[in-house]
Amino acid sequence: MIRRIDLKKELKHLYAPSAKKVEIVSVPKFSFAMVDGQMKPGETPEKSPAFQEALTALYGISFTLKFMSKLRERNPIDYTVMALEGLWWVDSGEFDFDAAKTWKWTLMMMQPDHITEEMYQEALQQLRKKKGNPALSRLRFEAFREGLCVQTLHIGPYSAEPQTIERMRSFAQENGYTYCGRHHEIYLGDPRRAKPEKLRTVLRHPVEKR
Repeated sequence: MIRRIDLKKELKHLYAPSAKKVEIVSVPKFSFAMVDGQMKPGETPEKSPAFQEALTALYGISFTLKFMSKLRERNPIDYTVMALEGLWWVDSGEFDFDAAKTWKWTLMMMQPDHITEEMYQEALQQLRKKKGNPALSRLRFEAFREGLCVQTLHIGPYSAEPQTIERMRSFAQENGYTYCGRHHEIYLGDPRRAKPEKLRTVLRHPVEKR
């Protein structure tokens, strides 16, 4: 019998927060498939070949792992593929929304605990046989622990994020926290299908207590 898990429901406090409040959360260690890259002058995520190749690689490895898990003979497990996530920063280490041409990024998708390095390598070999994608050579599988973070849900276009980001920063300062680490976005909406005003994006940033 196939066992089914839904991490989106199990981790609702991290992947479906309220847009009505900003809160402090503790994010434990999870396993991710990851790809690093950076924007070139004049590029946007939609027009960046490296960004689009990274998307293809991440969705490819995530769905390949899902089907491998579901079809294996021993302890088959089916699960919901997690949302696309992104870490964003500039050379200073911080995040500047107005410095898009110098943005660096790590795109990533969480994988369930039962996915092993061996399974990942097998899935990667399957992808490489199907078609060439330069991002596959940069794809990696590793643990990532974010720890203490400030978080909320942003509803609306990406261009309106600065207002929500400022709410988060003010909340952190008022409650005795300072920012550290990299700006984190979790994309619950699909910009190719949803209207900009309907997009839902979890915004998260690591903090430490002053």
